Amino acid sequence: MLLKTSLRSLLAHKGRMVLSLIAIVLSVAFVSGTLVFSDTATSTFDKLFASTASDVQVSPAPPKGGNAADTGGKTLTVPATTLAQLTAQPGVKSAEGSVSVQSATLVNPKTNKAVGPTGGAPTIVGAWVPGPHPAMTVTSGSAPSGPRQMMIDADTAKHANLHLGDPIRIIGDQGTFDFTISGIATFTGTNPGAALAFTDVPTAQQDLLGSTGGYTSIDLYGDGSKTDDQLKAEVGAVVGSDYQAKTAAEQKADNQKGIGSFLDFMKYVMLGFAGISLLVGAFLIINTFSMLVAQRTREIGLLRALGGSRKQVNRSVLIEALLLGVIGSTLGMAAGLGIALLLIQLMKLAGMNLSTSLDISASVPIASYLVGIVITVLAAWIPARRAGKVSPMAALSDHGTPSEGASNKIRMALGLLVTLGGGALLAAGATAKQLAAGGSDLGLGLVLTLIGFVILGPLLAGVVIRLLGAVLPALFGPAGRLAQRNALRNPRRTGATAAALMIGLALVTGASVVTNSMVSSTSAQIDKSVGADYIITVNHGGLTAPMIAAAKGTAGLAHVTEQRELPATFTLPGGKSVDQLVSAVSPTFAQDFSLPVSSGSVNGLAAGGITVDANFAKDNSLKVGDRIGIDYGKGRTQSLPIALVTSTGNQIFDRHFFATIDTVDQAVPADQQPTDVVVFGKAAAGADVEKTLTALQDSLNAYPQVSVQDQAGYKKLVQKSVDTLLYLVYGLLGLAIMVAVLGVVNTLALSVVERTREIGLLRAIGLSRRQLRRMIRLESVVIALFGAILGTGLGLSWGITTQRVLRNSGLNVLSVPVGTIVVVLLLSAVVGLLAALLPAFRAARMNVLAAIASG
Repeated sequence: MLLKTSLRSLLAHKGRMVLSLIAIVLSVAFVSGTLVFSDTATSTFDKLFASTASDVQVSPAPPKGGNAADTGGKTLTVPATTLAQLTAQPGVKSAEGSVSVQSATLVNPKTNKAVGPTGGAPTIVGAWVPGPHPAMTVTSGSAPSGPRQMMIDADTAKHANLHLGDPIRIIGDQGTFDFTISGIATFTGTNPGAALAFTDVPTAQQDLLGSTGGYTSIDLYGDGSKTDDQLKAEVGAVVGSDYQAKTAAEQKADNQKGIGSFLDFMKYVMLGFAGISLLVGAFLIINTFSMLVAQRTREIGLLRALGGSRKQVNRSVLIEALLLGVIGSTLGMAAGLGIALLLIQLMKLAGMNLSTSLDISASVPIASYLVGIVITVLAAWIPARRAGKVSPMAALSDHGTPSEGASNKIRMALGLLVTLGGGALLAAGATAKQLAAGGSDLGLGLVLTLIGFVILGPLLAGVVIRLLGAVLPALFGPAGRLAQRNALRNPRRTGATAAALMIGLALVTGASVVTNSMVSSTSAQIDKSVGADYIITVNHGGLTAPMIAAAKGTAGLAHVTEQRELPATFTLPGGKSVDQLVSAVSPTFAQDFSLPVSSGSVNGLAAGGITVDANFAKDNSLKVGDRIGIDYGKGRTQSLPIALVTSTGNQIFDRHFFATIDTVDQAVPADQQPTDVVVFGKAAAGADVEKTLTALQDSLNAYPQVSVQDQAGYKKLVQKSVDTLLYLVYGLLGLAIMVAVLGVVNTLALSVVERTREIGLLRAIGLSRRQLRRMIRLESVVIALFGAILGTGLGLSWGITTQRVLRNSGLNVLSVPVGTIVVVLLLSAVVGLLAALLPAFRAARMNVLAAIASG
């Protein structure tokens, strides 16, 4: 009986449920689409890695402190003699030496532009060794043969408009080499998004490694007599500790780890969209069911009068919510497949060709229905509980729902308690001296203040909307006065409607404060600490000796300061060992930078010492004069005294350990050191800084992967990198606003239905259609501005607290983007105006007599 009643009620009010259904569909679609995309991408790469992995792969063991490739380090190799040794190993059917580097840059000589991905995917240059399970096949031309032939992948050829016979260039650690495209290869499965180029083996060894005496790895294929683990153990004993052997399963796991970080990032971003949509949509559902319960008081009263209990009434509303959740989840899961296909197409545009055969695991429908149904039922629980409290006589008399006087007192007490508690935690986080403690207080304070504002929203509505609407009667006459009163008529409804917009604007305001502070802090640190006029960086790989020579030969430069990173293991005075990077710099480093001295002297750096930052010194009880043992691997060690402890709060020096190149040379020969990661230039006295910048850029024009900036240009790069994060937040805001607009439209539309008789009476006593439309639009704008003001205030408190928590981690300048906040507030008014267009239009079209008779 309850199911039949709920179903009839749902069908009777299906028009009023549509917008709530859309909110559920959006939320579930992002969840299901994200999971399907993640499953499909993972499955695609799993198949690729499983099909191309050798039974056992031998490669150089990673250097001390991490991966040399991450610091522009020299490419480590396995001697060619090892290949013959492993080929003769029992259980090995065949062995192949491979050459592959990610530090080289592909260049189109015709345009002098780098060829390959501009994002995070690498450019891989190596030797063409197909092996038993090739990932690519030659589809045009021929495989490279001879010292000047090269083959590239089909996607790179297409994007760079390269064809057979075209010239192509490699710029690597060993120099610059020109080739002719002899062939084009196509992936047999998935293109992971990288640009690939191949030469024959001897050419790759000579041009990429500097000699034909080694390989970057050796792939072994067993004859079936031994398991991969057995073969690995025997091979490991042969090659020794300087090399590592990995089974096919371990190779697959390593590859999955590499691509997994990118896929996880995308997954969490999309789930973030889903979370925002769910949170905002919950308010829409609460409002919808609250208004439907209020409009159906007579119906509920009749059910109670006919013997329906509170529990049955409560249950009937929840069953309606359950049915709505099931329908929304089903449609959302289907829409999610479209989102997954859209993401796959976006990946294809970025160069990553994923399978369009979607992989749908059991977790997809489970998560979709769980999310959609649980959120809908929970959101409808409060209105359902309220419906159950309606007495039969009050309902039949159309007195509406019970009085909320006592409820408001409880709401105020609880809201104030939660908000003050959250505010106290934010204040504690802002003043905390330890980052961990401050971060914990910030996280909990953020959640509590959000909950507190949601609870207090209906009570704040009365105060804020009275202030906002005070000017409406003077500006818009009767329509303005009616709009203000309508917005105040049901504060709980107004608060729930505004909360959806408040959440989105709180996020964007807080993020804007943090990102603005990042840029301002970095700019201030550059102004305070960097005396160099020019900053030379490289997109990937390192700055090679020919690049440095070209920079040094520029007219108008006084000197250049080089910086390179060497992975090492530190042994501290107490015996503790930690992996760190030593930043080896030119002696002119102290001239180009103003080091923030906590203790010690800058002169000690040139005298053979090393710097540590104050946090590292404090955590490890270090002081100036203490000696640190440094092991660069392969027997290259030295012991350096601490010459200087740098103050914290400056990203340029925090967590950096500086020593001069001359000092590092004593342990690591120059030809074994990595390439520079950054170079700084100083204009000569009397030289024109702008002209010297142009000359420096011209000197390095042959290296398109190199970027030359003055301080202003470098600040713009920092701004650009931070803007990427901000655009992501704006995307979240856009989704929140979209759902919030649905909420405002829904509230106004149901409100118009609820006030049908009132609207008819207003029209009968002279309110024109134009005034009626204006009244509804102004009501919407006031509600939107109310949400925007709460969101802005909340976001400012979050952003300012975050800056204070991170003040000793480089975010030491607070910058509030006033312009952005003003624009957001103005846009909120526009959003309110747009949301009211349809409800206002429908209200103005009502037949006056029919509207009056509806009561």
